[in-house]
Amino acid sequence: MKTIIISLLIFKTITLFAQPHEEVGISPWGKDDEIGTLNMMTDQSKQAILTRIKSGKTYDLSVEYFVGMPSFHALGDPAYQYWLTHTPRGTVVDNPNGLGTMMNSKVSYTGDAISMYTHMGTHIDALNHFGLNGKVWNGFSADEHLGDKGWKKTGAETIPTIIARGVLIDILTAKNTNSLPPNYRINSEDLKEALRKQNTALQKGDVVLIRTGQAKHYEDAHKFLDQYPGINLDAVKWLVEDQQVMLLGADNLSFEAFPPEREDNWVPVHTYLLAEKGVMFIEQMFLEELAKDKVYEFAFIASSLKLRGASAAPMRPIALPIR
Repeated sequence: MKTIIISLLIFKTITLFAQPHEEVGISPWGKDDEIGTLNMMTDQSKQAILTRIKSGKTYDLSVEYFVGMPSFHALGDPAYQYWLTHTPRGTVVDNPNGLGTMMNSKVSYTGDAISMYTHMGTHIDALNHFGLNGKVWNGFSADEHLGDKGWKKTGAETIPTIIARGVLIDILTAKNTNSLPPNYRINSEDLKEALRKQNTALQKGDVVLIRTGQAKHYEDAHKFLDQYPGINLDAVKWLVEDQQVMLLGADNLSFEAFPPEREDNWVPVHTYLLAEKGVMFIEQMFLEELAKDKVYEFAFIASSLKLRGASAAPMRPIALPIR
């Protein structure tokens, strides 16, 4: 219950608990920038990684969407819902398109719909998701840029297709365990240890994916949501400030671990990355096959839905091994 309450506080506010000395970051890419560190991608950098693909072997890094999937509905957000709008027999009976029995003789027709919270399943958080003192990345204020139909700046529709070098950091294998302790906070030393054991080095502009092993419980919402491990502030500062990575991702519910380690300096990883540094991240990924095959470097390719003004969007990332 404590974890749920803390999560509610984190995901429902962009200004509460902000420390006076913390301010949103102003983009080095100009006053109109809405994508932060994704500006590190260039046509040249994308072509460079694509030319290194060594085979057609593809790893799907996304999870399935289904009724009963893990979500934040306990916090008041909608669960994933699916329903049929048209069925083969019902279409014949109702005859909504005027084809009547013609459809029954040869063609069947099924239609369906979904309703969901944008922060569920494999998704990317947009830069408007968290802010400080009423502003989000690059100084865009809620008073000026948040309308009734979403943000006018930094919405999910601005997120470009991502093509870059990807690196898996397999914390679970590095620690030679089947599961991390409940609510374990992955720190920078954990990251360095895993990279040493994998014989992998990070490069500027990388997409870095953290495997906690939590994806193994994805089909069981209770286990997936319960006291999940995640990265801490020390670790992301090392990745962003020292290693200059472009994008982050993980296989757990919300990337970081809750509650914060120090209540006197309450800076969630979400706020540091999105509001201060302009670094987006992907949550609820599936990294088990990459880890099983020990694929630690790859071409990372992903696109998200262009949900105008939204704070997140579903994403379908893939990995292709490189030379």
